Amino acid sequence: AFEHGASVVSANKALLAQDGAALHAAAEANDRDLYYEAAVAGAIPLIRPLRESLAGDKINRVMGIVNGTTNFILDKMDSTGAGYQEALDEATALGYAEADPTADVEAFDAAAKAAILAGIAFHTRVRLDDVYREGMTEVTAADFASAKEMGCTIKLLAICERAADGGSVTARVHPAMIPLSHPLASVRGAYNAVFVESDAAGQLMFYGPGAGGAPTASAVLGDLVAVCRNRLSGATGPGDSAYTQLPVSPMGEVVTRYHISLDVADKPGVLAQVATVFAEHGVSIDTVRQQGKDGEASLVVVTHRASDASLNGTVQALRSLDTVRGVASIMRVEGE
Repeated sequence: AFEHGASVVSANKALLAQDGAALHAAAEANDRDLYYEAAVAGAIPLIRPLRESLAGDKINRVMGIVNGTTNFILDKMDSTGAGYQEALDEATALGYAEADPTADVEAFDAAAKAAILAGIAFHTRVRLDDVYREGMTEVTAADFASAKEMGCTIKLLAICERAADGGSVTARVHPAMIPLSHPLASVRGAYNAVFVESDAAGQLMFYGPGAGGAPTASAVLGDLVAVCRNRLSGATGPGDSAYTQLPVSPMGEVVTRYHISLDVADKPGVLAQVATVFAEHGVSIDTVRQQGKDGEASLVVVTHRASDASLNGTVQALRSLDTVRGVASIMRVEGE
């Protein structure tokens, strides 16, 4: 299309996440436009502000709810106490979920959007394979109960971060607990929202319908109008091929807090054993809550900030203890 003198407007997130660099290069080589506002967060004006309005700023973090299906499911679980399957069935009946919801609930859709957002925000190429992905099918009603006790809710978050020294970036999608005081915690139903943190503009929130025929059409039409205006004025839109190539750090280097639920034997010395394992792996415990009944106990541990690699080592060691019956859940805590 570019070689034949046409500009391109696309909502194909998978294509852009995988081959965005080649598409941008082809557009610029032929003095044509590539617009894709509808590829991320539907009708929300997000791509253009990141590409243009914030082009002179330094964006440090992008965190968002970019899949309406999963947000509807998690919101239903939170507000009604429903289990995952019950909430998914309702989402399907209402048309929010596809007959095969894998792309949504296993976070493939959100991961593609995270790759696009990270590339724009940090002016570097982030491949789809660079994005850590974890679905939300294992989130339970018990997880929401624990989150509420912490003053949190649970969201499937796409998180893109620039390292403090600016030398690398990370991109990840996974369920996480987030404080009720955070703006993203109040995003309900099938809506999307993206929270951006930058040096000059500070904190910005973009919110609105993330899917649906009319919202998507609105974003596509806006891009078409931009292409027409550029053609009439003899100009092109923003170019994006001259990016740097910052390394994408592995998930093991990501540092955050964790909420871990353990099923343990209800007997003396168990807490001391568990605390020793955390200490041996350099993971500091913030709070511990224990409930016991009939020889079994539930132990909920909330950590201070630790690397994902340290936490994984801790969990492996915990599983080897005779007194630990199982690791019921592991949830990251974000947005604090």
